[in-house]
Amino acid sequence: MRLAAIGDIHCNSTIYDAMPGLFAQIAKQADMLLLCGDIVDYGLPEEALVIAKEISNLRIPVLGVLGNHEYESGKADAVARILSDAGALILDGDAREVQGIGFAGVKGFGGGFGERALGPWGEEAIKSFVQEAITESLKLERALARLRVDKRIVLLHYAPIRATVVGEPTEIFPFLGSSRLEEPLNRYPVTAVFHGHAHRGSPEGRTKNDVPVYNVAMKLLQYTFPNQPPFKILELPES
Repeated sequence: MRLAAIGDIHCNSTIYDAMPGLFAQIAKQADMLLLCGDIVDYGLPEEALVIAKEISNLRIPVLGVLGNHEYESGKADAVARILSDAGALILDGDAREVQGIGFAGVKGFGGGFGERALGPWGEEAIKSFVQEAITESLKLERALARLRVDKRIVLLHYAPIRATVVGEPTEIFPFLGSSRLEEPLNRYPVTAVFHGHAHRGSPEGRTKNDVPVYNVAMKLLQYTFPNQPPFKILELPES
């Protein structure tokens, strides 16, 4: 089973023409497509319709999560509905088994990593910010708990570990992910994790329990692997 993972396509009016070529490459190389958020640029339904056309033409399963850009125009539900109607399975704290592989997906949120992570103390705005990260982590944990298969793949938009955002300015690390998302990954057996969001981060890292984490933001892959198509292929061996 070959999984193709990509995030941060940021589909808008300037890159409409590139979509058919990108999805044609994916269809040739993969048995399944994973979308790690920021699928569209301004969260507009008309942007989602472009991606939806390409998804509907694929003959492979498509799973994904939303990113922060899907929420920009207050139409995230409409964007998700358009993608779902085209055949994509959009995960938001959901657990699904597809062709014998378990998938758990959430958007995630920020807050920072390790000892530097933001704590729920002080103003209500800070507490609300931290609570959002906690809520996303709990959604991921519940999804993983429902899976009963050997292979478990996690889809995120925000990073669960610091290693895959290294390369971005350190000042914005707290807005690129949260180590609270790593906690469920260390409590349940996980095969691999994919995320996006950090366009100038690092392509790979590992959790404390040695689970591989892949940053598949499209711009990062284009810059790091200029001679390859801008998506990550992960081949899962047969059980």
